[in-house]
Amino acid sequence: MVRAVTKDIDQARDGVRACVRDRVLWLATAIVNHANNVRPNTDGTKVGGHQSSSASSVAILTSLFFEVLKREDRIAIKPHASPVFHAIQYLLGNLDESYLEKFRAFGGLQAYPSRTKDPEPVDFSTGSVGLAGPAAAFGALTRDYLESHGLEPTSGRFYAHLGDAELDEGSMWEAVIEPALAGLDRCTWIVDVNRQSLDRVVPGIRVRQFMDMLNANGWTVLTAKYGDRLTELMERPGGEALRTHIDDMSNEEYQGLLVAGEDQVRTRLLDGAGPGRGDIEKCTRDIDDRELYERITNLGGHDVGYLVRLLNEASDTPGPTAIFAYTVKGWGLQSAADPRNHAAVLTSDQFARFAELTGRDAANPWARFAAGTPEKKYIDGAVTRLGMRSRGRRAGEAHLGDRKLRGAHQGVPEPPLKFNETQLSIPNVTSTQDAFGRMLVELDRTSPESASRIVTTSADVATSTGVASWINRVAVWSKQEELDYLGFGERTLKWIEKPDGRHIELGLSEMNMFLLLAQLGLSDRMSGRRLVPIGTVYDPFIARATDALINGLYQESRFILVATPSGISLSTEGGAH
Repeated sequence: MVRAVTKDIDQARDGVRACVRDRVLWLATAIVNHANNVRPNTDGTKVGGHQSSSASSVAILTSLFFEVLKREDRIAIKPHASPVFHAIQYLLGNLDESYLEKFRAFGGLQAYPSRTKDPEPVDFSTGSVGLAGPAAAFGALTRDYLESHGLEPTSGRFYAHLGDAELDEGSMWEAVIEPALAGLDRCTWIVDVNRQSLDRVVPGIRVRQFMDMLNANGWTVLTAKYGDRLTELMERPGGEALRTHIDDMSNEEYQGLLVAGEDQVRTRLLDGAGPGRGDIEKCTRDIDDRELYERITNLGGHDVGYLVRLLNEASDTPGPTAIFAYTVKGWGLQSAADPRNHAAVLTSDQFARFAELTGRDAANPWARFAAGTPEKKYIDGAVTRLGMRSRGRRAGEAHLGDRKLRGAHQGVPEPPLKFNETQLSIPNVTSTQDAFGRMLVELDRTSPESASRIVTTSADVATSTGVASWINRVAVWSKQEELDYLGFGERTLKWIEKPDGRHIELGLSEMNMFLLLAQLGLSDRMSGRRLVPIGTVYDPFIARATDALINGLYQESRFILVATPSGISLSTEGGAH
């Protein structure tokens, strides 16, 4: 179902929240400005950095990092919001100031969050759009798998912060309809609904369709559409007409209202109001044009207090949740709502004007909050909650060289995995596929402790890829034991589903399988316990999910991919299937 949270304004903290949010916006914008307009650039080419996409996300990430996330939680960050992530890590004391001047430079801060290259802890590499949401969901599934096998995972809730244009990617919806993810707890997606993609304002009001699709697949959808200041205006006499008018606007019409600015906002608002014009005039007559514009742009995705309440409700809601946070792309910048602002970078003059308007010093952009201020105390509270230590380490985080093992257990070392040599008994005429299945069973028999960490997965091709004998031995994983209505216990293939099963069966989506393999292969870094994941697939269909495969390898995930059946044994079938 779709619902909004109840109103319970914490006015005592709102001022502090706004100050920290605005400092995050300043720092994120300054990071990109330094890379493009200050740092020496011998060839004169644009460095880039997505200031407008970052601006729409500052309140979302401020609410998450400074009030909601716990040390055990994991989060994927929208690729184009990496400057916001770096700014927050800097305020948390998790990033040295020198890195702020090395954005998109060799050895510096990455253009998109990277587990392997960024200096501060990053949970998910998210350069390829449309993968972060499914990856977080499969990370939560991996956590549940570990828990059901008594392996005490150290991870908590899995969050994915997404751009609304990512919902155009088929990978998102392949995950949403995946039966293995049905009823998944500890997973929340937060969608930054700024209504703009790279080339255009997204036409129509498509977000409603996306909400319906999520609802139909068992997700609870929460909305942060209007902030508290705009909501207060809508609760005045005549305000219901204002709400209806804005609700019914297409994306293009609303963007036009924002681009009109303070001088034209009232005229544009009333001209298209139709029969509700009189009521809208009534509820807005006591405020000037500047305040009206500020209230009209007070969307829920920019209201930290509102977002905190909504995120906490999501945590208390059973099953997977999706939050649609309405925002303005370029919020707080001169480029706000401009349909061509995606790749735009403020000029030096525009940045100087931005500094003047926000009371910042462009010559000293990296100033932190002074000790003893309410804002510094607010940030220190987040540092304590997140369990951070100096130089970017979380309490309880183990390191191997420069590679951070996220969430590793303290005082509970993982035993080394060691498999004994085995000899297979196979018939004279056999196949590599049959030998593979026999090998899995033999490893489980001769090396039971290490083999207990083996988990297989396939996209609806387990029996035809040689895993049937393995399934007969270890069963299929399910969050709860399923009744054997079809009498599989008496059949040659014993398809029994139960919580201690060690094969995860997916629907027919290779994309989902590779995303799951990557998360299973990162289980020690994400959840403190190592697994040995093995995925089986028909070799022609590897190409269908190479993006997810490459993304997993880029994050240094460890897994085994077995393409079986394959090769000349399938010569009669040809190479298409």
